Amino acid sequence: MQEAFHRIKVFPFQVKQRDPLYLLLRPDQEQEGIWGPVEGEVGFGDQIEQAARRYLVRDVGVNPPGSLLDMSWATRTQFGDELIIEWCFGYECHGDPDPSILAKHWADHRWAGFGEAYQALEIQADRTAMMRLHAMINAA
Repeated sequence: MQEAFHRIKVFPFQVKQRDPLYLLLRPDQEQEGIWGPVEGEVGFGDQIEQAARRYLVRDVGVNPPGSLLDMSWATRTQFGDELIIEWCFGYECHGDPDPSILAKHWADHRWAGFGEAYQALEIQADRTAMMRLHAMINAA
């Protein structure tokens, strides 16, 4: 019997002088240590958007106001009988994240323009999601 696990990936961004900047996060070296977005599990009974906002507040320290942007993008990865579905969102930060919370949860973080952010991401699915987000921001 196949079991499905739902996860979220949230790409925080800010638009400064019409150019988007993306928040890159790097976890502790023991946990892969590669740059990426906010990630988390969607618990039983959670709504996907609620889970995304919870991880943003808990792991990055952003608080409303902010705009959650559904990218209408999900990746599916099969591991034996387990299916992992990752739902992707953008989050427009209208203020800076809390530095003490960032320091507590991440080994490093930085804001980067699209070119630098895209190159820093090592997982192809993250790059694809960021490209989709960038296109959505520029189309707005």
